[in-house]
Amino acid sequence: MLTAIIDYDSGNLHSAEKAFQKMATETDAGRVVVTSDPDVVAKADHLVLPGDGAFPACAKALRASGCFDAMLDAVENRGRPFLGICVGMQLMAREGLEYTPTPGLNWVDGVVEQITPADPTFKVPHMGWNDLVIDNPHPVFDGIETGEHAYFVHSYQMRMDDPAQRLAHVDYAGDVTAIVANGTRIGLQFHPEKSAHAGLRMIANFLAWRP
Repeated sequence: MLTAIIDYDSGNLHSAEKAFQKMATETDAGRVVVTSDPDVVAKADHLVLPGDGAFPACAKALRASGCFDAMLDAVENRGRPFLGICVGMQLMAREGLEYTPTPGLNWVDGVVEQITPADPTFKVPHMGWNDLVIDNPHPVFDGIETGEHAYFVHSYQMRMDDPAQRLAHVDYAGDVTAIVANGTRIGLQFHPEKSAHAGLRMIANFLAWRP
């Protein structure tokens, strides 16, 4: 089994690489590689798309990368399990509204917009630990319950038009989408590699997922 973490020059991938390698070793889930090689992406059994920065810049970098077409073919045509992290999750949306309207991958029915807490004392970006509230079941939640902690750093969130595709949210003076999914594709707004037990367990569950 091979898991490819796609490198398209949109974030420091070191901590994610280490966390995925750790859980792959512990669960005998094969190899994990960080790659910008489309041939490796095409051959991978699982795909991971991280992302840090602004939605338009990440979307542009992804589409310009040599991995874009290989990723689309693997996910859309061959049903390979896909995990988006942070902006990598946001890119799964229909559209992003950060700075300028920008098309996403249209893999989930939602739009990425700025977080607007109902209480003005709640600062944006939403940064730090928050408790997950599970909305819909999924294999990635094996061993995970409502109340588990996850680590967030973001100013924009995905507003879902299809509630069935929102798996979990957190309360930050209002609902903030935390996990989305559609078919073989799942996205985490938080950083699982920085989210202690819950994050590592979800990484392990994703590596074991055979949809």
